[in-house]
Amino acid sequence: MRFPIIPIALVASALGVHAADEASIVKGTDQFEFVYRVKLPEIKGEARVWIPLAKTDAFQTVTEEETDIPVKWQKVRDREYGNDICVLYPQPEDSGKTIELRYRVVRREKAGYPANKTDAARYLRPEKLVPINETFRTIARKATAGRSDDLERAKALYDHVMGRMRYDKSGTGWGHGDARYACDFRTGNCTDFHAYFIALARSVGIPARFAIGATIPADKNEGTIDGYHCWAEFLADGRWFPVDISEAWKNPKLADYYFGHNPANRFELTKGRDLVVDPEPASGPINFLAYPLLEMNGEVMKPETTFMFRRISA
Repeated sequence: MRFPIIPIALVASALGVHAADEASIVKGTDQFEFVYRVKLPEIKGEARVWIPLAKTDAFQTVTEEETDIPVKWQKVRDREYGNDICVLYPQPEDSGKTIELRYRVVRREKAGYPANKTDAARYLRPEKLVPINETFRTIARKATAGRSDDLERAKALYDHVMGRMRYDKSGTGWGHGDARYACDFRTGNCTDFHAYFIALARSVGIPARFAIGATIPADKNEGTIDGYHCWAEFLADGRWFPVDISEAWKNPKLADYYFGHNPANRFELTKGRDLVVDPEPASGPINFLAYPLLEMNGEVMKPETTFMFRRISA
């Protein structure tokens, strides 16, 4: 199915892209088609692939979904966060085949929203690459000194991360969402920024959690998307508040906005870290899932993956 292209000027007027310093965000509501495409490499031996399946939630409605999966597969759900995941079992004759998931999405801008009473404890626990230790406690206590309200303490940590970190994808070690790496090297991408923030928040008793998906370009009607994007949320005063520190670092004029908001031009694929699924990868729980995880003969490989979008009318 194909959808009509809308003039960019109309998108800007109707959806809230109205100033030079807000060219990257859409306020209110956004609607788009999102295509997730994976090309399998040559399959030699035993192979499995785990691919996220986007879901409807309070802030995004997946109203249509088309799948083209010409490979044996099954749908599973991770045990902790309830993410839907497609597990493929490609055979040598499936080499070079393309898997395509096509979604039609209505996405709402996200601000603080009520928390479920059972949420807090789950999001105070450490994760493999997001530990809770004395280093993080010391940094977090220093950054939040003199503040007792959790909202104010979270803002102090947000400011600390934005001031300490630098968005830099050079070298190695970045991109795994490793809070210790981020703390020590002070560089990385969105996963590293938010792993560091989550570790600091949890270390001083503020529940925090991770989500990953993609940013839909606000200044274009269609095209490819460079890659995944992730963000975090923290719990304060009985509400979850989204934060996007790496985007705030890139555009300081939007720093106040990104503390407590996600724009409408987002698409969430999965929540959480250390995802436990059955069947489980040989590499263990999935660190986070946006790009597909492909294992062949027990070794992790990176298949060719493309994200595309087309903005649509109501």
